[in-house]
Amino acid sequence: MEIEVIRYNESHKSSWDSFVKESKNNLFFFQRDYMDYHSDRFLDHSLIFKNKNQIIAVFPANEREKEIFSHGGLTYGSLIVNKRVKSVEVLEVFSALKKYYSSNGFQKLIYKAIPYIFSEQPFQEDLYALFINKAHLFRRDISSVISIKNRLPLAKSPAKKFKDCSALNLEIVENKDFDKYWELLTNILTRHNATPTHSLEEIHRLAKKFPDNIKLFEIHENGALICGSVIFDFGNVVHTQYLANSERGRTIGALDYLIIKLIEEQFQNKEYFSFGISTENQGLHLNEGLINQKEMYGGRAVCNDFYEISML
Repeated sequence: MEIEVIRYNESHKSSWDSFVKESKNNLFFFQRDYMDYHSDRFLDHSLIFKNKNQIIAVFPANEREKEIFSHGGLTYGSLIVNKRVKSVEVLEVFSALKKYYSSNGFQKLIYKAIPYIFSEQPFQEDLYALFINKAHLFRRDISSVISIKNRLPLAKSPAKKFKDCSALNLEIVENKDFDKYWELLTNILTRHNATPTHSLEEIHRLAKKFPDNIKLFEIHENGALICGSVIFDFGNVVHTQYLANSERGRTIGALDYLIIKLIEEQFQNKEYFSFGISTENQGLHLNEGLINQKEMYGGRAVCNDFYEISML
């Protein structure tokens, strides 16, 4: 197979997005309207791979000095491949990828593999390609995930809070306006010397671009916002991108109520409900208190793996 390697530029946007939407691992944040929202912070060096003038794979990536990241501004990176590509072809694409970056002076590739739950069809050919190319696993995070159709029982604490909240005058609202929620979220994160990954302006813009994928669910009590979650919908997986609870919400367990309602009603037909990672310090430290909260809902571990390949 003869592979043509092309560096992405804006003229490829339409063909890139069309390919991503039909790929095996078609996560919405690999579409350019999402990838490029922070283009001022990441110097893009994504690649397109063609065979006989047809796109067979794309590689979302950015460069920093002599290193390539897949992708520094996204949760995951990975090769994005069409549904017909087979193992030998993935190896050839990976070889072309490595040759391209090496010949352009880059010395290291950081590859963030997509966990298996996000693929519409099995896709771990890239993990084999990483092995063949002597990639080094240098970071592994634990992400807690619930198998919605095969759920474990709730622990006593969230079950009790759900029951207590069910007797109150609480309303679940899907809100298109992020302003009040972002104020609550920002105030909570400020106490921990943190800020949201997205600014209010960015989340508004992205939610308008991807209304089926980025959603805000809030709990209101007598019209007042007391907790909420921003959900990223990836098709068979939904992910809690942000969770925020007011003082009143913490007192009554409103966030427990919201999460359980989302799992049992709003997203009951999905495959997985993801809470994100509970690891720190490049995966070397497990925040036991944080993961315990997620495991009380029935969440269990899926690994987010980071690999390093030397180009020298």
